[in-house]
Amino acid sequence: MPHMTALSQAAYRAADIRAVEARAAERYGLAGTDLMERAGDAAFALLRARWPDARSVTVLAGPGNNGGDGRVVARLAAMAGFSVTLVAADSIAARGPLPQVLGDVDVIVDALFGIGLNRAPDGATASCIEAMNAHRAPVLALDIPSGLHADDGTAPGAVVCADATITFLAAKRGLFTADGPRCCGRVIVADLGVPAGAFDGCTPVATLVETGFAARALGPRATDAHKGRCGHVLVIGGRSGMSGAARLAGEAALRCGAGLVSIAAAPGSAAAIGAGRPELMVHECANADALVPLLERASVIALGPGLGTDAWAQAMTGIAFRAGVPVVVDADALNLLAASPFRRTDWILTPHPGEAARLLGRPVPELMADRFGTVEALVERTGGVVVLKGAATIVGVPDSTPYIITAGNPGMASGGMGDLLTGVIAALRAQGLDAATAACAGAQVHAEAGDAAAERFGARGMVASDLFRALQRGVNGR
Repeated sequence: MPHMTALSQAAYRAADIRAVEARAAERYGLAGTDLMERAGDAAFALLRARWPDARSVTVLAGPGNNGGDGRVVARLAAMAGFSVTLVAADSIAARGPLPQVLGDVDVIVDALFGIGLNRAPDGATASCIEAMNAHRAPVLALDIPSGLHADDGTAPGAVVCADATITFLAAKRGLFTADGPRCCGRVIVADLGVPAGAFDGCTPVATLVETGFAARALGPRATDAHKGRCGHVLVIGGRSGMSGAARLAGEAALRCGAGLVSIAAAPGSAAAIGAGRPELMVHECANADALVPLLERASVIALGPGLGTDAWAQAMTGIAFRAGVPVVVDADALNLLAASPFRRTDWILTPHPGEAARLLGRPVPELMADRFGTVEALVERTGGVVVLKGAATIVGVPDSTPYIITAGNPGMASGGMGDLLTGVIAALRAQGLDAATAACAGAQVHAEAGDAAAERFGARGMVASDLFRALQRGVNGR
């Protein structure tokens, strides 16, 4: 069986994949039919592994190579004793009501459209996609869910929402952005045994951050480590009514290995922030002068959780931006930055879509339709590393292709998750990782911790503090 990995490191545009197919034929004699056989074999192997009790399958096959892959799956399933229904796209309208066409089946294979589709499906195929989505059976998409754009992840019309997607040769960027995460389910990359030389001249347009990256980036802690050598994170924020944000960021920094964590809190908030977590050193800072001695001891500043936007927040932000200490910028600090633009090359910004829209002065829907372009614009505007949160999170780095976070789930759409991420990234930066590595490792381990919490308790009802122990395990590679 062709080599398969849970995630490949590089992601490409559709045009690059087509060039790889052509080069595989020219250099290595791998004709399109050879790749089709290998793709169908890999897909059927995945189907059997993921749904071992399945005994019936319906394959919806389009007219192109994707349909050819589906026909191979149908043939292999029939040879293995499955009950198989093969439905050609051009015969859908003539076969009767779509629910009857799909049948009472264990698995549906989507092989209608491949990576070449750049328009909305129409007519009978659109109705077929809607029927697939309404059916009780799980759906396995071949190469890409039909109706999804391979490059930008948008779905201009009907689109298959698959339980799993097996994509061939290499990952496509659109699987991991915009509508991609919603439509793909779990993504498996099957390289089909194509030699690496077939990728000559093809430059990846993104890099996937793999599971366990944070622990590998940090490495084992030195046996002679002490708190003074493990970094000192200073969290600035925590106004009355938002004190929990600073507390979450501070504890996340501790759980991810920072040797010391101080919090510069707004007047009246210190007691609430420090209650129940004595390891946090909480200081009330009435003005910017009170912040100076804390800045002198800090390795990294985490600026924004519970900060607010009033005169106190503006004063804290101004001195933090100019302190010469690496900064992780989040929440209201990003809103203040949008009002008074500033550039640095050693900071990390962590906007959600609304904050990104304010930084760029453009509407959210426009930005989310091109998340990679949005990251690029944010990096250009701010000069730093940008973590654009969402499904999936993208990390933009100056003079580099972007990075895609490959974990996370909708249960993480709850208050406090961003504060947690700020503390995680600050802790990794304080322990010596460069800005790009700290951002990628922090976002990935944060998302993995969310997945661990969802697996244990379910996605709905997840709160940020559910992630603390999983974060600690993640940075230790456990």
